[in-house]
Amino acid sequence: MSACVPAGATESAHTERAHPPHSPPHGRGPRFRVAGADLSAAVAVFLIALPLSLGIALATGAPLQAGLVAAAVGGLVTGRLGGSPLQVSGPAAGLTVVTADLIHQYGWRVTCAVTVLAGLVQLGLSCLRVARGALAVSPAIVHGMLAGIGVTIAVAQAHIVLGGEPQSSVPDNLQALPAQLARLDPAALAVSVLTLAALLLWPRLPGRAGRVLRRVPAALVAVAGATAVAAAAGLVLPVVDLPSWRSHALAGLPEGPVLGLAAAVLTTALVCSVQSLLGAVAVDKLASARPGAGHVVRSDLDRELLGQGAANVVSGALGGLPVAGVAVRSTANVHAGAVSRNSTMIHGLLVVAATLLLVPLLELIPLASLATLVMAVGLRMVSLHHIRTVTRHREVLVYAVTALGVICLGVLEGVVLGIAVAVGVALHRLTRTRITHKEEGGVHHVHVRGQLTFLAVPRLSRALHLVPQGADAVVALDGSFMDHAAYETLQDWHGTHTARGGTVEITGRRTGVRIAEPGNLASGPAPGGESGTHGDCRCRPWTAWRNHQCDRPSPAPDAEPLPDEASGSVATDPRTGPEPDAPVRGRTPGGIQLVRGLSTFQRRTAPLVRGELARLAREGQRPSQLFLTCADSRVVTSMITSSGPGDLFVVRNVGNLVPPPGAESGDDSVAAAIEYAVDVLAVRSITVCGHSGCGAMQALLDSRPASPAATPLGRWLRHGGPSLERLRDTGAPAPRLAGRAPADDVEQLCLTNVVQQLEHLRAHESVARALKEGRLELHGVYFHVGEAQAYLLAEQEEDRVFDRVRDVDLAV
Repeated sequence: MSACVPAGATESAHTERAHPPHSPPHGRGPRFRVAGADLSAAVAVFLIALPLSLGIALATGAPLQAGLVAAAVGGLVTGRLGGSPLQVSGPAAGLTVVTADLIHQYGWRVTCAVTVLAGLVQLGLSCLRVARGALAVSPAIVHGMLAGIGVTIAVAQAHIVLGGEPQSSVPDNLQALPAQLARLDPAALAVSVLTLAALLLWPRLPGRAGRVLRRVPAALVAVAGATAVAAAAGLVLPVVDLPSWRSHALAGLPEGPVLGLAAAVLTTALVCSVQSLLGAVAVDKLASARPGAGHVVRSDLDRELLGQGAANVVSGALGGLPVAGVAVRSTANVHAGAVSRNSTMIHGLLVVAATLLLVPLLELIPLASLATLVMAVGLRMVSLHHIRTVTRHREVLVYAVTALGVICLGVLEGVVLGIAVAVGVALHRLTRTRITHKEEGGVHHVHVRGQLTFLAVPRLSRALHLVPQGADAVVALDGSFMDHAAYETLQDWHGTHTARGGTVEITGRRTGVRIAEPGNLASGPAPGGESGTHGDCRCRPWTAWRNHQCDRPSPAPDAEPLPDEASGSVATDPRTGPEPDAPVRGRTPGGIQLVRGLSTFQRRTAPLVRGELARLAREGQRPSQLFLTCADSRVVTSMITSSGPGDLFVVRNVGNLVPPPGAESGDDSVAAAIEYAVDVLAVRSITVCGHSGCGAMQALLDSRPASPAATPLGRWLRHGGPSLERLRDTGAPAPRLAGRAPADDVEQLCLTNVVQQLEHLRAHESVARALKEGRLELHGVYFHVGEAQAYLLAEQEEDRVFDRVRDVDLAV
């Protein structure tokens, strides 16, 4: 165990460096302090953990106290020793199937012993520092495992929801379901329906009162409400039965076949570890996304594995369920504002207090209500978002096999099947390469689809030799990998073909860039004649259209002139024009940049977009939105909206201003663009986009109230006067950024200006008419340049909040 000590010591030393300790007063030791945010977060997590712990214990067939023991141990032990301070641990729905199988095969006391042994395995793995290796498991396998477990839970709990008893396997439960429907218990079904309705409707309460009420967890409201209704109506139902702690069963000596017990221990350790480590990574992302989070220290995964192992040893020894990191409670902990591990530990103390003091109330809870709660959790484990993700990455077969294996055979068997299928799919992708040759307009095209390895070299060589000597050839590599054997074959053919008068262009169809061997990217050209880097700078595909120019180091003032520069000649390709790096006599740096950009467009981007632009030329422009933003060069509209040609009708000016209509204050340029976009192009939305560090807003703040506008810029900025007045109006609600106050006056004015310009938009006749007819929407966006983060204006009653734009699934 000595090998595990440095992890904690390292964190302690890091903490001391990050937060230097202060000397306490003489004669008094340091006091333990708990932040208010940690206390409120602990209460929120406790209110969720209490009913869920009882429900998961019910679903496994374990004594109900076992769920409370696991919740308390997970909060106290893992909270103190774990490497992810904000992750909450306890009995997890993902372990329900594993635990239920163990109880069915070996009994409860042996299951506790298996939990202890699984914890010891986790402790050993933490000492070996292999925790990060768990992240190598394909997400499709993990999501498939959780989906299979979720289906198993839901099918089993459906019997309790209907007033019956579940069977031992999914096929048995499905087979017995028709008979259970024939003899359902109306009282149990009524309580279940009430619980489910509360779970679904409580998070959707509208209005200001709804925002306040939604702070109470839906799980607590559903179970408490169903319990109160059942008690008031006098319904006779099976309820929670918490036997005396004096008769609580503790772990016993493991009894049974050695191989079976070893498989059970490894399965429990595997599921607990993978779920906890993936949960720790997810919690890090949640904590980093919180407003005002600043720098968030990543979880120590090896220490987290140590904390989980210690918790399983303690929980199993005390007769509790296996412990793992849990997503629902961890998410609630982060969203409630927890700042340290104190919230997790206090939640564990609250579970202990409830276990000792609230037994009479807990024994009023109907089992049907707990079963409904757990069934809802199980159904949520089958995530449509995960299914769409694995489908996009062509791993739906791995997902489906894993899920079906878990449902039909068991967790360990399902995971093993998923790993086998994942390996098979990877090998299939590596070896499945399609190589085609065709001639179009005198140009021979060789198209390679898939990874180009030594296995495909014979077919590649055969296709390349179909290209006649002296002909023009294009080799398109549609793949992300090319090994050395394939590279040598391609390079040798390229040199031979060009030496005999032919031309060769080697491109990547998806990226539009020339393909080069990784080791030669920085040192020399690829077969296509270009390098992927220039000095220390690498060109990156910022947008789908690949037109970003990277900065190249300029030659020193006293450097010798290049031969072409001295003679004034221009290095020219007869097909594509001047090379982008070729110096041109008489050109300014800006002119050279322009020529370079145009040449790069002609060679790289034009072939990719020519078909789309030809269609737009035939059909005309049909943009979906008018995008009005600042002229600032850092605001790239196509990049931040992921749009391309024909998508946006863009109007840019200094300060993203929309002058209101009128002879004195109006501006025909902006007004004409608005009228044309709404009445002629029939756009469906108008977006006003401000940005951080706006020079126009800074100029407005620095201007004097009565200063004359002697320049065109000064006269233009007068249109921003209403925004400045709105900022200084103490009675108007100030816009907020993702729930926090703006960082400074400039940011506050930028946000206020977006709101003000939206009001100016509504004053234009064409906009007002389209809004009234319901064929136009207005949106406000704030783009923080330094954070590369977009915020969308959400107007809720009197609050104007710019909310962070996250990855969402939009129903079309």
